[in-house]
Amino acid sequence: MPEEKISKTQLKKTMLSLQDTGKSLAELSTSRLNQLQLPDTLREAIIAVRHMSHEARRRQLQYIGKLMRQIDVTPIREKLTAWAGDNQEEAARFHMMERWRDKLIHDDAATQDFIQLYPSTNIQQLRNLIRNSRQETQKEAPPKNSRLLFRYIREILTLSDTERKQHD
Repeated sequence: MPEEKISKTQLKKTMLSLQDTGKSLAELSTSRLNQLQLPDTLREAIIAVRHMSHEARRRQLQYIGKLMRQIDVTPIREKLTAWAGDNQEEAARFHMMERWRDKLIHDDAATQDFIQLYPSTNIQQLRNLIRNSRQETQKEAPPKNSRLLFRYIREILTLSDTERKQHD
């Protein structure tokens, strides 16, 4: 059987895709990069690209793409996708905490809703933080208490998640 000939266009798309994956790897933290099973030469090339200027960086990414042709990149791409999903979940959680903080500051009924949803809440501490945040907003002061309220909300939500995991 004759071998299927790959077009130049397809070859170029594949190389650019590998370079994009290499670029994503270069943006990872060292701890995340170490979690991947990469050949030493590829790992060193990825670490080196972090400290390069524009043209050298472009050539290094081409080299990384060339190195990646020799390995199966599917597990690497799957891990990158999973990590991106984790970041999205983290961002959604952060936004939820911000919404709770804003609701608690601007709506008296939100306090009772929060306490019902999160029974481990120290009611007195929560009310003090809300009151101080409201005063701060009225005085147009720096948002010190608002930040403290946010931290407390994060603490309660984390505690609640931990308790749920223990019951499951």
